[in-house]
Amino acid sequence: MENSIDAGASSITVRVKDAGKTYVQVVDNGRGMSDNDARLCFERHATSKISEANDLYAIRTMGFRGEALASIAAIAEVSLKTRNSSNEIGTLIRAAASAINSQEPVNTPVGTNITVRNIFFNVPARRKFLKSDQAELRHIIAEFNHAALAYPDIEFFLLHNNTQVFNLPVSNIKKRISGIFGKNIQQNLIDIGTETSIVKIYGYTGKPEYAKKTYGEQFLFVNNRFMKHPYFHKAIMKAYEEILPSDHYPAYFIYFETDPSAIDINIHPTKTEIKFEDERSVWHILHASTKEAIGRHNLSPSLDFDKEGIIDIPSLRKDQQINMPKENINHDFNPFESENQPFGLQRRSSDSYQDWQKLYDKKDNQDLSPGLGFFKDESDTAANEARYLQLKGKYILAPVKSGLMVIDQRRAHERILYEKHIAIFKKNSSASQQTLFPETIQLNTGDYHLCLEILDEIGKLGFEIRDFGQNSIIIHSVPANTAVHDIKSVIETLLEQYKNLHSELKLDQHEKVARSTAIASAIHYGKQLTIKEMQEFVDQLFACSNPNTTPGGRTILNIVKLEDLEKHLA
Repeated sequence: MENSIDAGASSITVRVKDAGKTYVQVVDNGRGMSDNDARLCFERHATSKISEANDLYAIRTMGFRGEALASIAAIAEVSLKTRNSSNEIGTLIRAAASAINSQEPVNTPVGTNITVRNIFFNVPARRKFLKSDQAELRHIIAEFNHAALAYPDIEFFLLHNNTQVFNLPVSNIKKRISGIFGKNIQQNLIDIGTETSIVKIYGYTGKPEYAKKTYGEQFLFVNNRFMKHPYFHKAIMKAYEEILPSDHYPAYFIYFETDPSAIDINIHPTKTEIKFEDERSVWHILHASTKEAIGRHNLSPSLDFDKEGIIDIPSLRKDQQINMPKENINHDFNPFESENQPFGLQRRSSDSYQDWQKLYDKKDNQDLSPGLGFFKDESDTAANEARYLQLKGKYILAPVKSGLMVIDQRRAHERILYEKHIAIFKKNSSASQQTLFPETIQLNTGDYHLCLEILDEIGKLGFEIRDFGQNSIIIHSVPANTAVHDIKSVIETLLEQYKNLHSELKLDQHEKVARSTAIASAIHYGKQLTIKEMQEFVDQLFACSNPNTTPGGRTILNIVKLEDLEKHLA
């Protein structure tokens, strides 16, 4: 695709079968190649788009590496048809396993048509490492999107198994974005634009209410080349830090234009990691531009003086007398009388105080007993329940013999759910709850195919999800322990966590799905728990095989020793 762009193509078509395992075909209407160039492009180090040494410091071409086609031809069967405008007849070359099998004239339109078949046919050990069709197709779609978003002035088509995935006519950037991610995204984009002597920045960033819990709609380009740049990503996220939760990510499609000599694109073989000469200045420009765009579109709270309800400040006449305001004071008011106390501050009678004290006089020296419940003596239910406290909607506190136990409620729930999911996979049985109405969720193309890839696995946990086509799924039921009112958030978090675990080769698919679903379904911080719920949390936590850490290794509980508490109170 990148070579097609460099060849001046106005139309590029990509066809794949079985996610590329059977064949990948790229067809363009660019300038094409002569017979000699077509033959040379299969040789290592024989082609280049660099004319002189200075060109290395002003690279504007995309596919400038001379070994790509030679490497592909070493492990696959490749056919190349090409013709340039100066020749009436084109050439057809067939190659396999690094050998040219044939070269012959062929009638073909101006442009280039490359088909790669039977990848790894001669190295079957490598073929075993290919992922599922859905996973491989996601990678193909990701690379396709990088080129399509960078060049809206070129029409792109993508077909998989003869089914059209994308049909992207020539358009502007905004229409190209909606062509890939759906029409709904248009109304949630904010223009961004700044031009300085260092860099020109333009494109779109997303409204906060459109932010998602998953990555997939974050794109940066420099001189029409896709790039990954965590440092610049932080600049954008910092602009949103006061208006977005920390686990939400805004969509952004931001383009940089700068002098090619001010960037280095050769620091990584894939050419996606770009080094800027003055990254710090570009960071500040990007951050300021993003923040200005958010403010310009009135996304921060503001006063509207055109609306009714504004306080009326009357004007005064020169001869008008002004009276000082008077206060009515009840000199007989006694704040210590119980009927005058606000809720929760009434003075307790001696009897009620004694009742409260009874909750603690029997079990002050009892300790934790993980295997049999929270306390060794469970006969006094009231005493057990009264000893739990919730702090800041985040921690469960309980006294133990050695001090004070602090439990992170979300992490505890994550461990509980994870072990339940693992048990479900082993027993092959699950409990689910139906949604009141089936909920349709639209995903970006990559997440949609990922969801289809793990559909069977998450179905075993109680999700009933059906493919609705056009990047949409329908949710009919969810696991019994999942919040029904926030299904979209659960699905988005599940997919994002699964992608995060994708590189963990030691984890099998059951383990990845169990972890991802546990994180997605665990209660959020801020959730107020009743004493009974806290009791159940603790009981279930200590019934787990490892109550101390989450599946990812984060600490769930800690005991603050009594002597440490006494030091602070000394």
